[in-house]
Amino acid sequence: MKFKLLTFLILLFSSIGVFAQTHSTEIGAETDNDSYLLQGSDRYYTDGIFLFYRHALDVKGNTKLQNKVLGFEMGQKIFNPQSGSIFINGADQPGFIDRPFAAYLYVGSTLNFLYKDESNLKIGAQIGTVGPGALGKQVQDFVHDNFGFYHPSGWEYQVNNDFEINLSAEYNRLLARADWIDVSLASYLNLGNGFAGAGVGPILRLGSFNQLFNSVSTQSTASSKEIAGLLHVHEIFFYYKPLANYVAYDATIQGGLFDNHSGLEITKDKEPFIFSQQFGVAFTTNRFVFDIAAIFHTLDDKEMVQSHQWGTVTGLYRFK
Repeated sequence: MKFKLLTFLILLFSSIGVFAQTHSTEIGAETDNDSYLLQGSDRYYTDGIFLFYRHALDVKGNTKLQNKVLGFEMGQKIFNPQSGSIFINGADQPGFIDRPFAAYLYVGSTLNFLYKDESNLKIGAQIGTVGPGALGKQVQDFVHDNFGFYHPSGWEYQVNNDFEINLSAEYNRLLARADWIDVSLASYLNLGNGFAGAGVGPILRLGSFNQLFNSVSTQSTASSKEIAGLLHVHEIFFYYKPLANYVAYDATIQGGLFDNHSGLEITKDKEPFIFSQQFGVAFTTNRFVFDIAAIFHTLDDKEMVQSHQWGTVTGLYRFK
């Protein structure tokens, strides 16, 4: 009798664990930096910081949706040439600028529709600025001057101020799954006067992962209701995400689309096709979500002397 009672309690609490993914809200941050890969580099996409707020919306009565998540975010990306300083042999060397000094500062919102067939459509909009108004020089100067790095030089040649409106859509869909491995299709489309382009590729996951409607992979770890039949109580998996990218426009390389490119601004010609690879590990606890990855990019513009890479760390806290 005691054995049956113990077995019943174990099964009960296990069942509760599988159903207890009812944290409807999450807040968190992401930090990107090339120094995270411990290669001593400080080039190209050199730093990024982002803040997130996500809240799951009610999907009762919808026969196709399993989850729906509204998100708000703000962030900054900083770019510089092959070094953050072009002061060489006692003088600035503008010819050393193989990728423009640039920053992008923005606020935005997303709406993530997650379907029971394990596909999702995430749409988003951002408003922001490139140029001095994006505060890239101020942030990089502060970090370098206060944490023992060299003093940056060359930001007077950064791209000019330009107001940006950017729209985005992301689509993912499960292709195949076995016990501990699955493959999904990942794709995106960007349209705006700051960034325009598209990309497509697979996502390979290995480990203990959940369906795409409640997973780190699709930024859907917040949910408004108990979701039955999740594959695991907590996620912990490795993933590989190669993408083929087409770039139609990039304001951090080419400057503002409607700017006259006057003054000291130095811009470049973007590469139309970029191949990127992301290797990462993601895991969740009852309250926390983490995603840690390394990203490798081919050349962004035609004058860059080498490809670039950076590390990214995302942490979120979930609550009701």
